[in-house]
Amino acid sequence: MKSILLLHGALGSKNQFNSLIKELEKSRKVYAFNFEGHGGRASNQAFTMENFVNNVFEFMDVNSLENVDVFGHSMGGYVALNCALIDAARMGKIITLGTKFDWTPESAVREVKMLNPSIIEEKVPKFAQKLIEEHSVELWKDVLTKTAEMMLGLGNGGAIPDVSFEKIQNEIVLCRGTEDQMVSKLETEKVCSLIPKASHIELDNITHPIERVDVSQLVKIIMNS
Repeated sequence: MKSILLLHGALGSKNQFNSLIKELEKSRKVYAFNFEGHGGRASNQAFTMENFVNNVFEFMDVNSLENVDVFGHSMGGYVALNCALIDAARMGKIITLGTKFDWTPESAVREVKMLNPSIIEEKVPKFAQKLIEEHSVELWKDVLTKTAEMMLGLGNGGAIPDVSFEKIQNEIVLCRGTEDQMVSKLETEKVCSLIPKASHIELDNITHPIERVDVSQLVKIIMNS
């Protein structure tokens, strides 16, 4: 049975994949884990692509995974592509959904404006409660702060350069929801044109949050890609 590894997005956790896992397990061996600092997993490290890539390879080592297919939502997809650049042989096919590629100082600042814990607590208490449930009352503010720092780092030179996308040799499927306000069709198409074995799929009427994605539609894409 072919294995697949699921990587969650920024501010997320492996619990967001529960419905997807249930469906994929009918025909795949499914693995998922929390990046350090997420889902109640404490960490004194900064949120960086390097650290998250190390999380992936450490999990693969522990579970004896080689040439494993990967589905990554948002940041998870970006981590997966970084993994492919470091050790392509360990990675199989990579499918991303809602992964942002246009990282500039300006775009990073726009994203970070929405990650202020005090403002979220005051203006969007339901979202604050969701983050508490996802990461614990002790860690949720830390998740926001470290994610903001990571995004600023990506916008200030830490993102994957175009020339590196051209070096990715794995088969890549870049998916994006047509209603995704965080990730543009243009940036997805651009990266798709740079990666030699990449294809691009637009999902009708889908926004960015993984919870709002039609699971059956996503399973079909993962199984048929």
